[in-house]
Amino acid sequence: MAKEKVCLAYSGGLDTSCILAWLIEKGYDVVCFMADVGQEEDFEAAKAKALKIGAVACYVEDLRREFIEELCFPAVQCNAIYENVYLLGTSLARPVIARSQIKVAQKEGCVAVSHGCTGKGNDQVRFELAFYALQPSIKVIAPWRLPEFYERFAGRNDLLDYAEKAGIPVSSTKSKPWSMDENLAHCSYEAGILEDPDVTAPSDMWKLTVDPLKAPDAPEDFTLVFEKGLPKKLITSKGKTITDAVELFLEANAIARRHGVGRIDIVENRFIGLKSRGCYETPGLTCLRSAHIDLEGLVLDREVRALRDQFVTFNYAKILYNGLYFSPEREFLEESIVASQKNVNGQVRCRVYKGSFIVLGRSSETEKLYDASESSMDEIGAFSPDATTGFIAVQAIRLKKYGEAKAEKGERL
Repeated sequence: MAKEKVCLAYSGGLDTSCILAWLIEKGYDVVCFMADVGQEEDFEAAKAKALKIGAVACYVEDLRREFIEELCFPAVQCNAIYENVYLLGTSLARPVIARSQIKVAQKEGCVAVSHGCTGKGNDQVRFELAFYALQPSIKVIAPWRLPEFYERFAGRNDLLDYAEKAGIPVSSTKSKPWSMDENLAHCSYEAGILEDPDVTAPSDMWKLTVDPLKAPDAPEDFTLVFEKGLPKKLITSKGKTITDAVELFLEANAIARRHGVGRIDIVENRFIGLKSRGCYETPGLTCLRSAHIDLEGLVLDREVRALRDQFVTFNYAKILYNGLYFSPEREFLEESIVASQKNVNGQVRCRVYKGSFIVLGRSSETEKLYDASESSMDEIGAFSPDATTGFIAVQAIRLKKYGEAKAEKGERL
């Protein structure tokens, strides 16, 4: 009788290698799945390791373009941000990873999918909600939520002992005192010594960006061009023009990384109710989002921007963070994002310097909301200053009533 197949999200690390061996021990044929979302990883070595441990197959899927065009760029369009600081680098990658894993599971005839997410984090929710939306009948095996697994492997030493007995190759027995997750958009660091929110992140922890204190003494300038809110062109300081979405993102990353742009250290509220300390490097996306926000000041209607900020930006970020990408509300919000961005066309001249992103100027050849003559303090232009008198008088009607009521009560304004 043929064994049932499970598709395991595999990284090549200690945890998922042990999970792979454990699933085989439980009687499954395991198909390993690896997603290339831009992390620095030796995929061929990891694939060889999976097959050596006993996987019946190992897929490595290149999802970089899908990740940038379908997740990162819409996030730029709506200036997505969680709790005012986090640019959602991990959250953005999960939908494309989950979608691709389900495709592999379907291709291989798997009855279940599995992952190595902890039982206290957000990723277990993000992945599993995606799995169930993409294939409602799928079974999910989450070892770190199964007592038979987490009671057997109470810590890293238990995993190392199991790896040795199972013949699992382990490159090093010494772990960095934190965990990492990397993709094209960012690298995150959490757990270990970082669980004390008052412990300063070690300087050697940061993987992507140069320490701002050690960044070049000369700034670097570049120009970003947007069409309908989407980054369409990056012009470097040497005049090189980049238009391909992935190459543009990579170049924005490279520029920001060498100047130490995009580091944050925060305590955030996880979806499951726990607070968590996380450190994040989000170099290129920080530049793209900041430039986009600046351009909107020039070309986007005030009321459209206010509605988008109050409703779309907040809720889109919340949906991404909470793992509800494959939902009707996300589809609705993305249509709203597109509608809000019809006039976000133009270019932003940018500068990076020792951890800072600076806007040098912005312009648009097509959008005319900004009128220098009307706004000027040095000429009258088409806007007559005396028209403001009536505007102020109307705005003051209710405030006068409010002031009178306070005076009658003897209350201080």
